[in-house]
Amino acid sequence: MKKWWIRPGIRMFAAFLLPILVPAIITMFIWALPGDPASIICPIETCGLEQNRILAKELHLDEGMWSFFSHWISQAIQGDFGRSNYYGLEVLSFQEGKVDLLSESIPNTSLLILFSLMIVSIASMLGSLNMPSKKWDPVIVMIGVIPVIVLALISGAVVEIAYPGAEFPNPKDWLKLIMGAVTLGFADAAFSGSLIGFRETFAREKNQRYVGISILRGESLFSNTFPNVANGLVGQYRARLLHILSGSVIVEVVVGISGVGDLLLRGTLNQDFSVVLAAAFIFSIFSALLLFFQAILECLIALHIRKAPSDIHMYEQQLEAT
Repeated sequence: MKKWWIRPGIRMFAAFLLPILVPAIITMFIWALPGDPASIICPIETCGLEQNRILAKELHLDEGMWSFFSHWISQAIQGDFGRSNYYGLEVLSFQEGKVDLLSESIPNTSLLILFSLMIVSIASMLGSLNMPSKKWDPVIVMIGVIPVIVLALISGAVVEIAYPGAEFPNPKDWLKLIMGAVTLGFADAAFSGSLIGFRETFAREKNQRYVGISILRGESLFSNTFPNVANGLVGQYRARLLHILSGSVIVEVVVGISGVGDLLLRGTLNQDFSVVLAAAFIFSIFSALLLFFQAILECLIALHIRKAPSDIHMYEQQLEAT
């Protein structure tokens, strides 16, 4: 406990570093591609030499990798993600009435993740309460065996059957989000893994000696087990969220949700570097926030444990002596 701050400190450092590191790695991959980046976006045979030079200058591609990245990241921190070469639109604009790509994508992805998180949270709470009984585990595990791509295809089919045309775009979009969230919430053991993982974690902790001592002292079972398993539970929860983030790209593409993941794939296929960097930056922000909140919770839990009654060690020694 003397160095309890090391792990959350590393997580906070990683949280601040991640939004810079991810675009930097993508920039390195861009420069590793055959040919110069401007020619990849606009081949000289198609655009001409002069247009190619103008494009390279506008996108800061003519002064090397470091110049391009430093300019892009400094603008991105200020909320300017540049302009899409393929769509001819701003990637993100804060001007009222101006059309951009991320203003609709970010809320859609956020809602998709939020709805999925509700499903995983219900599973986690059920596991913490030791519900349902283990006899249902085979059924729960079988549900989690379905891959995300298969469940996404089923969800996409359900949406198209329910709304075969575009006469009711708003209900159809909400159904897409709900079906996408169900896909992410149950596919690849998201629900079953959370339920069984939380249940097993609490079950192991209940068998610890200190729990018996605490009950003899008249303390509640939950108040003594939860602080000690909280770090592990938070880690499990963050792992499920990262799983949801990665799976959201597949779900958005297959189900037809206009989100950041769908934008990331389309930007990659169209070699739209500004869009790819912006979408990856948004995902890295999500991941960084998860790391940051996990670090904060670890600090709060560690401080709570440090306030535990000091005489509990005396009870442990007495129990060992008997």
